[in-house]
Amino acid sequence: MSWSWEYAFEAETESRAAPAFLAEVEQRADELVRAAEAVHLHGRDHEGLDPKGGDIIVPGGWFRYQILVRSERVYIIQLICPGG
Repeated sequence: MSWSWEYAFEAETESRAAPAFLAEVEQRADELVRAAEAVHLHGRDHEGLDPKGGDIIVPGGWFRYQILVRSERVYIIQLICPGG
């Protein structure tokens, strides 16, 4: 398995009207994946707690993410796009 990201809880359906916002979110999600993969080289063998997720501001709004190391996944769990 290799690292990737995905939307959780159908988060992207709330922002379908804002494709530029979603493009920004997806670009930052790709960056989060690369960073998580570099920090957790052997994600499947990880022991202990997962790192704390966070919020990232992008043009047009912000999003909340969570990293699950043993699953080698970054999940986008909430999108806030006030104008979308």
